[in-house]
Amino acid sequence: MSTDARYMALALSLGRRGQGNTWPNPAVGCVVVRDGRIVGRGWTQPGGRPHAEVVALAEAGALARGATAYVTLEPCAHTGKTPPCASALIDAGIARVVAAIEDSDPRVSGKGFAMLRDAGITVVTGVLAAEAAQDLAGFFQRVETGRPFVTLKLANSFDGRIATATGESQWITSPEARRYVHALRANHDAVMVGAGTARADDPSLTVRDLGVTRQPVRVVLSRRLDVPLMSKLARTAREVPVWICHGPELDPLLRRSWQELGAELISCPLSQGQIDPAAALWALGERGLTRVFCEGGGALAAALLAHDLVDELIGFTAGVAIGAEGLPGIGAMGLERLAEAPRYRLVETRAIGGDVLHRWRRGTG
Repeated sequence: MSTDARYMALALSLGRRGQGNTWPNPAVGCVVVRDGRIVGRGWTQPGGRPHAEVVALAEAGALARGATAYVTLEPCAHTGKTPPCASALIDAGIARVVAAIEDSDPRVSGKGFAMLRDAGITVVTGVLAAEAAQDLAGFFQRVETGRPFVTLKLANSFDGRIATATGESQWITSPEARRYVHALRANHDAVMVGAGTARADDPSLTVRDLGVTRQPVRVVLSRRLDVPLMSKLARTAREVPVWICHGPELDPLLRRSWQELGAELISCPLSQGQIDPAAALWALGERGLTRVFCEGGGALAAALLAHDLVDELIGFTAGVAIGAEGLPGIGAMGLERLAEAPRYRLVETRAIGGDVLHRWRRGTG
């Protein structure tokens, strides 16, 4: 691995620390190196500010002059709530900037690099670009398509069931797998479930025992807004955000009750009698979300897959068989031909506790 790639790999690992905490901004990492020594490290802070470059430059101080900055995304060139990071690098006296990938946001795209070059700074791009593209996929997707990156998680028995015929599901997978799911929640902006899961499981959908500073938004798709008002989600809506995507027609009393509890209500159009999943995701993107972690249930999973809205699949398979009378992990999708089924490529598989984790992403290659 080249020197540039080695330092960029470190910057990428720093950037991942911000995943789930920085929306609507990207989770960027930055390393400042002078004379072969790391003098500054930074990643985008919770809420999206300060940016990674500013944090790293503050740590480097005067040692930034003449140094190289490794940044996982093109430094911003526009003034928002903070000055441009490209200007901060110029003012700090950075001599060389190595960036993984160009920002696709039209306010920045190419402009940050141009500012640096105009100031006499050497700019190198494309170092570990594929890795950066994956880490920043949620940000890019929201900018380019309007919707967040969607990860669908399923925890199944060996024969693909999520519960017995009576609905019993606690616990199919091991404590180690369930703890890993909390880590997955932590690096997403939001956790999303369907109304059936919210009613049946009464989940809290929070990250526990990991010391997170910012909980993910809890999102529920509920056409009639019929999640119980005494549920865990309702009782904690003022502590951790609850957003409910609902249909156009609501009981006024339910609407008022949820608003008084502190929930944000998002009206969405219907598709085949249910909330249009694409419209719901675009609404979440409009509100700044870049990465959404969907935990089911079966009807919502099927709708997302059928509408080609799932970017990543994460499955946990347990060594237990429930049988055909058990509840399937994915509901009916209306497929008649195998060629119509969405395909994903396997990118990871490993054992967690007594279960198997398998991760799949879009594409067949």
